[in-house]
Amino acid sequence: MSDLQNPQLPVVVIGAGPSGLAAAAQLRSWGLPFVVLEAGEVAGAAVREWSHVRLFSPWSELIDPTAAELLDENGWTRPDLSAYPTGGTWADDYLQPLADSLGDTVRYGAKVVGVAKRGRDRLVDSGREDEAFTVHVETAAGDERITARAVIDASGTWTGPNPLGGDGLPALGERAAADRITYRIPDLADPATKQRYAGKHVVVAGTGASAKGALIGLVALAEQDPSTRVSWLVRRASVGAAFEGSADDKLAERGALGRRAAEAVSSGPVRTLNSFRTASVVREDDGTLTLTSMDGQVLEGVDEVIALTGFRPDLSMLSEIRLDLDPVLQAPRQLAPLIDPNVHSCGTVYPHGAKELAQPEVGFYLAGMKSYGRATSFLTLTGFEQTRSIVAEIAGDHESAARVELTLPETGVCGGAGGFDAAPSGGGCCGTTAAPEVITLGATR
Repeated sequence: MSDLQNPQLPVVVIGAGPSGLAAAAQLRSWGLPFVVLEAGEVAGAAVREWSHVRLFSPWSELIDPTAAELLDENGWTRPDLSAYPTGGTWADDYLQPLADSLGDTVRYGAKVVGVAKRGRDRLVDSGREDEAFTVHVETAAGDERITARAVIDASGTWTGPNPLGGDGLPALGERAAADRITYRIPDLADPATKQRYAGKHVVVAGTGASAKGALIGLVALAEQDPSTRVSWLVRRASVGAAFEGSADDKLAERGALGRRAAEAVSSGPVRTLNSFRTASVVREDDGTLTLTSMDGQVLEGVDEVIALTGFRPDLSMLSEIRLDLDPVLQAPRQLAPLIDPNVHSCGTVYPHGAKELAQPEVGFYLAGMKSYGRATSFLTLTGFEQTRSIVAEIAGDHESAARVELTLPETGVCGGAGGFDAAPSGGGCCGTTAAPEVITLGATR
């Protein structure tokens, strides 16, 4: 019997976030042994880092059905399914109780640093297909190696924010100015964070939901402290593309975010610089920053920068795994055409599962946000369907794995970098990429 069918070996799930815990609940329902490895000290550690942000998906779209059954068995009180939780509430009221229900199969402080085929580096063909995986883990007690039947990498992309630099690499001087640049939505309800930005010249870079949320918050801050100035760096030729499609978004709160951001920009103290692709960041003698674009635009007197230009997957721990990824998106090759913002227009991203996520290493899958690579249209519901299909495939139920059991809401906002240099024509339905599910204004913004 191949190690890949050995029922005694566990399936390793990397990450105790929404998709990782959904995968664990599915594995439990199939009676398959598994272990969840979470680098943080709590479930949803990455989600908790944006605990102040309100999701634009309601509770009804944030709870995996199989996970809910497990929680119900443990006396869980279901939230109001029509309400919109913050990241912190999602973690406290769903992710942590789910992890607790899974018991000691969820291990915290367990950082995966490598995945490989047992006894074989990526060059070795002989016996590779039938060999088990080895998962290398760093813990407080020392290094560990776990032998696994299959691996589901649901570690997300939160640790890999894109840089401010307009060519995908850090701008000259960006690293040296790290103390003045953040890559996360600031919590302006926090007094220390509010003090950092109030009365300052703040730059926001990006046009997705994160940037829109930051702009709304900063405009509100400027109403309290009129000396606050905001500059918005837009890499596209026209800012109008950032707001098109909001009225058509089937996720009402995401559409509302776009409309509120458009109102904030038009009414607030926001200076917009189009076609600004940052080339350099220079710290001046007075302590302010000067940003220069690749076409020679100069923005002086900057105190703080909020770079919200998306995320990318960290693939370093998979250096010994044979991956078949799209060269543009860094997503599984079969999935990439379904989610590529360069070619997508309005409509849903097609539900997909094990078939599209399969890799050359049989039994290894990317799931959740990480499976989308650099694409930005991921929704939590997608991750739930992915893990349902993946676990069915691992369990040997190929019919169930191939079956689509999900209908996604239309984004209303799509069409990505393909129109990078062009102003919107007005004839299309959309003009920018759909935003990730995790970034929507909180009640405090």
